Amino acid sequence: MKSLTIKYLLLLFLFCPSTGFAVGTELAPVLAELKLAALETKTLSSHFVQEKYLEIFSEKLISDGRFIYQKPDHLRWELLAPVASGFILSGAWGERWNSLSHEKESFSVKADPIMGMIAQQLLAWARVDLDWLQNRYRMELQSVEPVLLRLYPLDPGEATFIAYLQIKFSANRRHVAEVLMVEQGGDRTLIRFTEVKINAALPADAFQIPEF
Repeated sequence: MKSLTIKYLLLLFLFCPSTGFAVGTELAPVLAELKLAALETKTLSSHFVQEKYLEIFSEKLISDGRFIYQKPDHLRWELLAPVASGFILSGAWGERWNSLSHEKESFSVKADPIMGMIAQQLLAWARVDLDWLQNRYRMELQSVEPVLLRLYPLDPGEATFIAYLQIKFSANRRHVAEVLMVEQGGDRTLIRFTEVKINAALPADAFQIPEF
């Protein structure tokens, strides 16, 4: 139980109610369209703002960062403020850092299941890997314009902590625009992706850790 708690606290580091409900029979063609659009994505980069709403606080906690993806399995997830930290992933290997403690560490997704799960989640958002998501969640289509999916965990352990995830896609359906995670206790994490660039040239240091 303790390990599950740690896992989902770390998942919070990553990561509105809809105005209409689309009938379930519409889900399959919408998913097919999303998958088709995702096939064209070779690189993706964006900024993001993460808002955490905790039941014990009256105000929200805000941080911002950047996200970079290169097909098939290169990632950069970096918080820029209030504390610079993050990780890069190249296949099954990665490095993480924290500028406050000046710590850097290499890791393997096979040897570190927590980082492996975080990497899988982020790759699923970047790739729009709906097959992977459907294996882990019961999926409901909340809205068609824009596409809004609500995901309920199938794993009993995950469902103990997570009530549901809500994924909002961009107007052109080519990338994820927002991710909302609602916990069973009422805490919420909302990530908004902005300034999204698809198939643009990436910086030379996109998958290099920063120097302190």
